[in-house]
Amino acid sequence: MSWFDDSIMARKAVARGEARAERSLTEAEQGSYPYVYSAAIPPVLRIDPGTVVTCETHDAFEGAIRKESDRPSEILNFPFLNPQNGPIWVNGAERGDTLAVHIDSIVPRGPQPRGTTVIMPEFGGLVPTADTALLTAPLPERVRKLDVTAEQGTVWNERITLPYQPFIGTIGCAPLAEAISSLVPDYYGGNMDLPDVAPGAVIYLPVQTEGGFLFLGDCHAAQGDGELCGVAIEHPTVTTVRVDLIKGWTIRSPRLENADFYMTVGSARPMEDAARGAYRELIRWLAADFGFDEIDAYMLLTQCGRVRLGNMVDPKYTLGASVLKSIVGISA
Repeated sequence: MSWFDDSIMARKAVARGEARAERSLTEAEQGSYPYVYSAAIPPVLRIDPGTVVTCETHDAFEGAIRKESDRPSEILNFPFLNPQNGPIWVNGAERGDTLAVHIDSIVPRGPQPRGTTVIMPEFGGLVPTADTALLTAPLPERVRKLDVTAEQGTVWNERITLPYQPFIGTIGCAPLAEAISSLVPDYYGGNMDLPDVAPGAVIYLPVQTEGGFLFLGDCHAAQGDGELCGVAIEHPTVTTVRVDLIKGWTIRSPRLENADFYMTVGSARPMEDAARGAYRELIRWLAADFGFDEIDAYMLLTQCGRVRLGNMVDPKYTLGASVLKSIVGISA
């Protein structure tokens, strides 16, 4: 028996985490890729819980940066970055429910060099930006085009090859009454850039509106904690997810589960507010579903809680607070 058999998705979701149907979203089937999260965008796919959806995702630049001599400032049309597959309407999803999305696989696609990372003016963790305005001149623009394979990883140079550690950088449900850029993470998910949203994990997303309106894209082949320069190894993929629905399980912000831990996600500025938000939701989760007293959970996580830094470059920063399953056991 695998850990998934005891997962929240397998025990509480409508389809019990089973794969009951298959659908696809190729580039042709997707058509135009949206750059906002919004319930005003017509769904490109309607599915039942238990459907496996295979998506052809673009890189964060929708393939616009093709060679190392390209200048991002002349090619990219900010804020039209992070093209998304979707929205996907999930039958039966209502406000107050939760989508459970198991990430089955992420495979690179397209011609080599399929990986891209860049330095862009006034964007990144160690440079002046529009939000942190300084008189310091921007760093010079730079583009790296890199070979990426699932078998060997990302070839950085003749000495360094980074392992292929793919994850979904941007995933979430539409907010209730807003259209929000796919560059922004918040309570609905979005551009969290959290490496734990990886194959084998389940991400739980709060449903804000009927149908859920699931979006996903911006897959990364590798990324360090913080996404320091603002751009990971961006690459187009074939990403396969299993989508299910948990009725009546109302969560405030995204949660994640894998074989080892439970995680809650906070997105805010300053960074300590993202950490506070994530830890608060983890404490409340332990109290609601694991039988903890809130104060006892607060004291326990002080000793054994873990924090994962997703991004420190986006309009809001993202952190995940987690606790090992071996410590807290299985939820009710």
